Amino acid sequence: MESPLTTLITDSKRYLKCYHHYLKHSTNQQTMQEFTNNLLPDIMTKTVDKKYNLKVIGVGSGSGELDLQMFSVIHRKYPEMTVDNEVIEPNPQQLHGYRDLVSQTQGLDYIRFNWNKMTAEEFEEQWKEKKRTDKADLIHMFQVLYYVKDLGATISFFQSLLNKNGQLLITLSAGNIGVVKMRNAYKNQLGTTEVNRSTGDIRRFLDSKGVSYQSYDLPTQIDITKCFIEGDKEGEMMIDFLTQVLDFSKTASPELKAGVMEFLRCPEFSVESNGKVLMNANYELIVLEQLP
Repeated sequence: MESPLTTLITDSKRYLKCYHHYLKHSTNQQTMQEFTNNLLPDIMTKTVDKKYNLKVIGVGSGSGELDLQMFSVIHRKYPEMTVDNEVIEPNPQQLHGYRDLVSQTQGLDYIRFNWNKMTAEEFEEQWKEKKRTDKADLIHMFQVLYYVKDLGATISFFQSLLNKNGQLLITLSAGNIGVVKMRNAYKNQLGTTEVNRSTGDIRRFLDSKGVSYQSYDLPTQIDITKCFIEGDKEGEMMIDFLTQVLDFSKTASPELKAGVMEFLRCPEFSVESNGKVLMNANYELIVLEQLP
């Protein structure tokens, strides 16, 4: 039976508000900052060695904060290197925010930006239409692959764009966290089958193709306490993001709401401490190199 609920991604403004509340109550930004400061330099050593220009493709770069953090870390280590940065972002608000951030940030003269308001699939289509043959040294897809139609085809296409020693960095929810398990348990009622992906899906695809990869755990928590306060606006927006359902609290049946809330509070996925409910929201980073 088809779900009567509406997927959150259909309302881009509401989606962004929910996403920002999710970030506000999670350690996501701290986790990614630790990644850029501590893990990225080591991962990138082979890619940037002896290069004078770094060609980058950012798929779903959002409002650009993470991109600029990464470039800052790379620039500190390789101050003579220039960067060509191809930005792919379908949300106009996010893309506008990225351009504003660039205009307000000093010291970015070493980066040349090329802006693309499009999805990953639209970028692939345009690339093939133009018969482009240039390659990239670094491609990153952070929290993007939930929304593409064909996971394997998208990964294969962007991996094919890698230069020698180039790297494709992908982050997605780890397969064993509460949100993924909850969406799987209620996928028919929520209607979120397409967005309920995890690194487990990526691993299965890569393993089936015999493609080698490296993986790194990115521990993350989210404070979901407000989700259990009836009528709390922030809590309702976080629930929308966690379920990927628009106005979940208002449109879901009492039985579905009770089941989802019980699942999120399950001791297997969440801990209660000092009056707060903290849920495991770990990500995983998967690193791919150029195909042999």
